[in-house]
Amino acid sequence: MRRMTWIAAIILSMVLVLSACGTKDAESVVKDLDKFLNSMEGYSGTGTMTLHNGQQPQVYQVEVSYAKPEAYRIKLTNADKDITQIVLRNDEGVFVLTPKQNKVFRFQSDWPQKNGQVYLYQTLVQSILLDGSRQFTTTDDAYVFDVMAKYNSTSLARQKIWLSQDDYKPMQVEVSDTNATVLVDVKFDTFEFNPTFTEGFFKTESNMQAQSGDVTEQQPTTVDPNQDNVDTLAPGDDGVGVELGNVDGDTGTDPKSGTPLEQSTTGEEGHGTDLSEEDDATSIAPTTPQSFTVMGPTHTPLGVNEKDMTDIEYAGNQGVMTRFAGTYNYTLIQTEAKDMATTLVPGDFVDLGFTIAQLTSGDDVQTLSWTYFGNQYRLSSADLPEVEMIKVAQSVLAEVSK
Repeated sequence: MRRMTWIAAIILSMVLVLSACGTKDAESVVKDLDKFLNSMEGYSGTGTMTLHNGQQPQVYQVEVSYAKPEAYRIKLTNADKDITQIVLRNDEGVFVLTPKQNKVFRFQSDWPQKNGQVYLYQTLVQSILLDGSRQFTTTDDAYVFDVMAKYNSTSLARQKIWLSQDDYKPMQVEVSDTNATVLVDVKFDTFEFNPTFTEGFFKTESNMQAQSGDVTEQQPTTVDPNQDNVDTLAPGDDGVGVELGNVDGDTGTDPKSGTPLEQSTTGEEGHGTDLSEEDDATSIAPTTPQSFTVMGPTHTPLGVNEKDMTDIEYAGNQGVMTRFAGTYNYTLIQTEAKDMATTLVPGDFVDLGFTIAQLTSGDDVQTLSWTYFGNQYRLSSADLPEVEMIKVAQSVLAEVSK
C-alpha cells in the first residue's frame, strides 16, 4: 500500500513539473514582449469591437495593419448602418476617409504615438511593459494581463489583455471603468505578424479608389497647409477655427459659447452677429434637406437639458445647432461634410471608438470635431469636462425627431 502511495506521489510531482515547464511567469513574458516589440516589422489583424457606452451596444468590424516605421491603416465598419471609415497614417500625414461619401479629412497630429488605440498591438504591449503593478494570470491557451488603461479618456481605467501562449498574438481586450464595468471589448479573429503589404496599401488615393469603386468619379482635393490661399478652408470645417479668419458668407464660432457667428450684412465689415434667441432672422437657415438625418446624443450629464435646436447655415453648409444648458453648457453642431480634405489646427486625437476626433482649445473653449456617416460634428463648451465631452460625442448615434 505504501509502495502504491509513493508511486502516485512521484507521478503527481512529475505532472506538476511538466506543467510548470510549459507555462512562463509574468517576468519572462514581459521580457519576451519587450524584445519582440522591438524586432517586429509589422502586423495585420481583424476582429470585432463592441462599444458599451449607450443604451444599445455598437458593434464594429475592425481591420488593423501596421508596417515599420510608422505606417498605419485602421478600417472600421458598422454593418447595421452600412458605414465604413478608414484611418491612415503614411508619409503624407494622418487621414480619416469615408469612401462611400467621397470624404477625406487630413489631420495635423503625431497619432498614434501620443494617444494609442485599443486595437493597436503596440498600445497593448506598452501598457503591459509600463505598468509595474500589472496583474498576471493564465488560461489554457493565453497569458492574461490586468493593467492600467492609458487612453485619452479618463473613464477608461483598466484593461485586461489576452495574449496567445504560442506566439503572443492578441486574442481579446476588455477596457473597463473605475467600477469594473466593461466599456470596450475587442475580440480578434485573425492576427499575423510581419505580413507583406501590396504597393499603395497605406496610400490615401488607393484606399479611396478601392473602397468607393464606381460610386463616383469625383476625386476629393487635398489642401496643403503651407499654401498661401486658405480661402477654401471655411471656419469650422472639421476643426479649423477662427484662426483662419472668416470667409464671406460662411460662419465662424463664438469663442465663449461655442455657437456659430454669421457675417453681418448691416454692421461694420468683419463683425459677426451672434446667433441668439433674440435674432431669429439670422439664426434660422433654410430647412435642412430631407436626406439630412439629424443625430443627437443619448447621453447628457446630470443636471443638463436640451435648450433649443435651430436650423442653421454653417461654413457654407446647411445643418443643425443644438444647445444644452444646466450644470454644463455646450453646443453641438451637425452639418454635411464637404467633399474635400481639410487640414486641422494642431490638437489632440481622441478615439471615439467608431471614428477619430480632434480636440482643440482656444479662448477658454474646447471643441471636439469629428466626421461620421458623411456628416461633420462640432461639440464646443467652456465648462464641459473632457471626459463628459467624450461621452456625449460617443453617444451621438441616435436619430432625432425635430
